[in-house]
Order: sequence, then structure tokens, then C-alpha cells
Amino acid sequence: MNESRPKSMSAFWMPFTNNRDFKASPRLLVSSEGMYYKDVDGNSVLDGTAGLWCVPCGHAQPRITQAVSEMVGQLDFAPTFQMGHPAAFDLAEQLMDYTGHKFGHVFYTNSGSEAVDTALKIALAYHKARGEGGRTRLIGRERGYHGVGFGGLSVGGIGNNRKSFGPLLPGVDHLPHTHNLLKNAFSRGEPDFGAELADELERLVTLHDASTIAAVIIEPVSGSTGVLVPPKGYLKRLREICDKHGILLIFDEVITGFGRLCTPFASDYFGVEPDMMTTAKGLTNGVVPMGAVFSKRFIHNAFMEAPAGIELFHGYTYSGHPLACAAALATLEVFREQAIIENARSLQPYFEDALHSLRGLPHMIDLRSIGLVAGIELESIAGKPGARAYGAFKKAFADGILIRVTGDIIALSPPLVLSKQHIDELFGKLANVLKHLD
Repeated sequence: MNESRPKSMSAFWMPFTNNRDFKASPRLLVSSEGMYYKDVDGNSVLDGTAGLWCVPCGHAQPRITQAVSEMVGQLDFAPTFQMGHPAAFDLAEQLMDYTGHKFGHVFYTNSGSEAVDTALKIALAYHKARGEGGRTRLIGRERGYHGVGFGGLSVGGIGNNRKSFGPLLPGVDHLPHTHNLLKNAFSRGEPDFGAELADELERLVTLHDASTIAAVIIEPVSGSTGVLVPPKGYLKRLREICDKHGILLIFDEVITGFGRLCTPFASDYFGVEPDMMTTAKGLTNGVVPMGAVFSKRFIHNAFMEAPAGIELFHGYTYSGHPLACAAALATLEVFREQAIIENARSLQPYFEDALHSLRGLPHMIDLRSIGLVAGIELESIAGKPGARAYGAFKKAFADGILIRVTGDIIALSPPLVLSKQHIDELFGKLANVLKHLD
């Protein structure tokens, strides 16, 4: 028996996993480098999902691992309550540079879930600081994913994530999702139909009154529910309505941030600036958990007008952890020195063509892509939703590629250091899997 195999797998209650199915036939990863994992049996597995959307620079980047190793020997931990350490401030300045100074401030968290709950709390406290404490309503969107905190679950719109944990936050409403297979199937980039769905926000304003609404939070591209790309003009219309009624607009860029759309952020791709932006995942290339909320200056300034003292009673023990800051600083360096986004942009057309070459395979009802992320929607087996894509996931892993599935949708989001050879391998093997699905 391989010594890397665990002696027992019963104690670990695995997240978002069919534990019984997995433990009957486990998929165990033991190492990674570049575009590949290696499993416990020594097989190479091409990473078609950048881990969990979080490894844009590829695995085992020497600069990042070196930076973390050096920091753990120098400063293993430092609190950021009423004190700090240089790396946290250096990183904040570099992140502002990375956004083109469209934002003014960074609040550190440890995950995307924490970043979302932090942004929602800041939104509520901002309005209260301005004397509009009646703005307490939060608006999310159907099929949105905003992590697993109670705030994120409340504004999120995935039924299975919500139904076991109620009651959730009161005073929350949801916009309709924009996914339309009838009109937008097999789109490349932004689909043509559906921008008018942004006007549903006006309906909610009429229903609740703008004076009660604090913020709208959406993913520019919904990733975890199957790569739902916004229709042309949709995000700009949302921005206009929020401006009209004094509502804060929050973009959840935990997935789309750090190059996924071949731009630094989705806000750059779509030309729409939110008031706050939540990030995580690619921030540290997945090496150390970290999240962050980017805020416009006017939000931060509203808190600074309060009497002297603590302006925001919120934070985490590990906010701005030294190891996470070291990983993030090194990740930004890798993005610059290795031209990560430029590589992704040069390969985007080839990736898109490879995706759409799958059209016509069995059970295929949609293909959609934007940047270096793709969604492949399969027709569900009657009475067994999700079974077809899950079967594809297990067969793909056995054939040496890692894909991600949600329901009967396959999502692809490979590391941005990929080459044409990796694209050929990924889609070649996936095509073979799809041809033989039940």
C-alpha cells in the first residue's frame, strides 16, 4: 500500500461532498506542480479548475512558496487589532495599484465567505453612519453564490445551500437570474438577451422603497451555479439604478478576480465600477487562505467622520495574517513578472473555439464561455438531476483531468499559465468522456 494513503477516512467530515460515495472510491491528491496534480497512485491529473477557481498562477510557484517559507521563519503571526506589521500595509498599497486606484481601501478577511459578510456589514454600518439607518434591506440574486456565512447564504440564491439552515437574515430580497437557454444558448461572451432583467431592481425599489435598501450584491459572472454570463448592458443598467436610488453596489469577485476574465477583475472587463468588491481565492494563488473587501474612498471616509475611537467593530484574528500577506505579495509579483493575464488573453480565442467544438456531442444543451471560464450544460437524466454531470466528473478524473460540476453543468476554469497543449488535452479528454456518457 502507498504510504501516502490515510489509515482511515472516517473522521474527516468533508465539505460539499457526497462523503459515502467518495470514501467508497476516494480520489486522493498528493502533490502538484504547474498545470498538474498527482494522485496517490502516481497518476498525473490536468487541473481544469485551478483547484477551486483559486490557482491562477499554477501550482507550486517557486516565488510564492519561497515568500511564505521566509515569512513563517520571520513572523509567524502578528495581530492587526491596534497594531500591525509592514506586509499588511505594503500589500494594501499594491492591491490599490492593481485595481488602478479605482478603490481606496482594503479590509482583510480569511475567505470569500468572510469577505461577503464583511461587505454586507460595512454597507449597513455605512448608511447608519450617514444618518440613514433605515437602509437595512439587502438584495441578492437567484442562483447567486456568496459563500456559506449567514449573510452570504441569505443573499445567495442556491436552494440546496439555504434550505437546511433557516431562518436566515430577514429583510432580504432577490433579483431574478439571467440564464435563458431558449434565447442565449451557445453564446460566446455576453449573450444578447436579458439586459431588461436589471429593471427588476426598480420593481423591488417600488415594493420596499429605496430608503430601506442598503445594498445589492451580485457576482458579475455566476461561477458556482454554472458560469452564468450577464447579458450585454445588464451590469451597467444595475449600476445606473443603484446610483439613482443611493444603493450601494457590491460585486462578488471571489471567482472572477485576478485574471479569470483575462482582465484583473470582472469590473474591468465590463467597464462597471462597484462601490465594494469582495475577493479571495486567486489573491494568494490558493496557497494561504485570505480574502479582502475593496472599498471606495467615500465609504471609508464616512466612518472616519465619527468621534475618535474604533470606527468599525468588526474583524478577524487572522485579518492580514503575515503568511497570507507574503503569499499575496508574491502572487502579485508573479502576475507581473510572468505576464499571467497576457498569456490568458492570448489563449482565450483558442480556449473558446475548443469549448464550442464540443457542440453536438450527446446530451449537450448549452456551451458558454467568457475569458478563461466555460460552462457545459447537459440534459438531466429524468428523475436524477446532477447524476449525468457527476458521472462525467468521476470518469474525467479517472482519465486524468479535473473538472468541476454543479447540477448537470460542467465548469472549467484552468490555471492561467496554460498552453495550447493543455487546452488540447483538456478538451480532447473531455470530449471522449462526453461521447460515452449514459
